[in-house]
Amino acid sequence: MQDWQENRGRERRFDAYVEALVTAVGHADRREPLVCYLAGLMTVEGRKSVEPMAAAVAADAKGVSARRQSMTHFVGQATWSDGTMMDVAFKQALSPILSHGPILAWVLDDTGIPKKGSHSVGVARQYCGNTGKVDNCQVAVSLSLANEWASMPVGYRLYLPKAWAQDAQARAKAHVPPEIEFQTKPEIALDLIRAALAAGRPVAPVIADAGYGEGTGFRDTLTALGLPYLVGVKSGTTVWPLSEGLDPAVPRGRPLNIGEFAKALPGTAFQHVTWRDGTKGELNSRFAMWHVRPAHEEGGDASLRPVEQLLIEWPYGEERPTKFWLGTLNTWLHRLVEFAKLRWRIERDYEELKQELGLDHYEGRSWRGFHHHASLCIAAYAFLVAERAAFSPLGPRRSARILPQPALSRDFRPRGAASGPAPSADVDRDTARTDRQERLPKAASLRNVRPPAHETRKPREDSAGRPPLMTQ
Repeated sequence: MQDWQENRGRERRFDAYVEALVTAVGHADRREPLVCYLAGLMTVEGRKSVEPMAAAVAADAKGVSARRQSMTHFVGQATWSDGTMMDVAFKQALSPILSHGPILAWVLDDTGIPKKGSHSVGVARQYCGNTGKVDNCQVAVSLSLANEWASMPVGYRLYLPKAWAQDAQARAKAHVPPEIEFQTKPEIALDLIRAALAAGRPVAPVIADAGYGEGTGFRDTLTALGLPYLVGVKSGTTVWPLSEGLDPAVPRGRPLNIGEFAKALPGTAFQHVTWRDGTKGELNSRFAMWHVRPAHEEGGDASLRPVEQLLIEWPYGEERPTKFWLGTLNTWLHRLVEFAKLRWRIERDYEELKQELGLDHYEGRSWRGFHHHASLCIAAYAFLVAERAAFSPLGPRRSARILPQPALSRDFRPRGAASGPAPSADVDRDTARTDRQERLPKAASLRNVRPPAHETRKPREDSAGRPPLMTQ
């Protein structure tokens, strides 16, 4: 009885959520394909192609074709706004997220979507984070808002390689809007940030990896926008390290490569820091922090560069430091580490958006279809996040399957299927569920973990209000 009441309550909340999203699609006649697409994303096992989703929500086999056509048109051709869809979805999820704490960071990242063909918009040979190598794929840049409990994408845009941006024939086939020109990933990221500021999102420091943070212009733009940051940089970045008693406005000597500088630091400069509990125990490493003036891309004079914090990670057992960050957060070491490691939530976003909600399953080739599908996946994810927010972070894990799995009509047969009796929907569905559980035993939902342990005692600050420098 309790499970039945819980499911009924969830279905009522889903209906109310859909009514809010209808305002984003422009016309009331788009409500039905909107409901069908969202329900398909959240209930269908396996690949989220339009046909199995249409079959799952159609009343009988005869209605599958009509459902498929309406859903295909809704995603691939209808002229509703992706930005409006994601804005409405985020507003529905924001209050539940904030019930577990304030927004702590704006996290920039990108994700790769492997593709075998060459006709889907933006496909090229490029680095694909999904496979960890250069591969044939699409790449999208995203901006997510995160706290210690949850995160939520608020911006998502396809990166269009230069060859694509300059190919008029390919652009025409994929219906790339004429205003879309070639932009680097950091430029796309800054556009997403400006849009988030214009939309009045809760402001927080920006976190990004070295693919974004390495650029001086990128960091300068964040500062001009009034946003503090903690961004990855490469070991070849050069800085002027500051020392106690040295006027920070007068750098001395030549700038130093941070990789060489970090390796030369004494062991006492590094502290053991635990930032959160992982699935196999505490996550910890060794870190050092130093105040520096960045010098790369400046050609020598660092007097115009503001003082920043250099965060260095040297894991146990490694021969040299492995990761570096520059930041303007002006906080102490433990807090810097917590911010740097908050990016793990975005990895979990992508994991679930792809594995459970089909973010990388879109089979169309157009610019509009790619972004419509992504915004609907994110809208489905927003409902999932809001549902989970109703439970304590220390409570039991909840399945990503938030609506009941629909049964396919027994006379339904996918296009191209061999002749003969249709397989049992119940048997196929249960087998697929069992296979999925064996393949992904721990990826079905966001793991509820305790908030990261904060430093209980703040170190003594200097006269300027900065944390103490670590000196040799």
